[in-house]
Amino acid sequence: QVQLVESGGGQVQPGGSLRLSCVASGSIFSINDMGWYRQAPGKQREMVATITRTGSTNYADSVKGRFTISRDNAKNTEYLQMNSLKPEDTAVYYCNAMVRRVGGGFHLNTWGQGTQVTVSS
Repeated sequence: QVQLVESGGGQVQPGGSLRLSCVASGSIFSINDMGWYRQAPGKQREMVATITRTGSTNYADSVKGRFTISRDNAKNTEYLQMNSLKPEDTAVYYCNAMVRRVGGGFHLNTWGQGTQVTVSS
């Protein structure tokens, strides 16, 4: 069994910062791409940022220059540093990773349970 557990969400005023973390645990053989996605009420889930195992990153246009994704392969952990937060960043943020289990033959698309981020004055 593999689990992704997010932390670091909360409420912040516009212009503030938050740092999300996501730890993968269980019988993990390897992790390829990791990413953060978000879903606001009444909207579809959207990609926020992704990062490859070697550190190549990709961002949604709406967060470029404000958010930074990173990972620590030794700790099976990824992070999302969010600066200059706006009310429109309010959403549930989900951690995602392509995880290969010990004894498994391929990488599975795996999701965390989500963490709420609310940007409001």
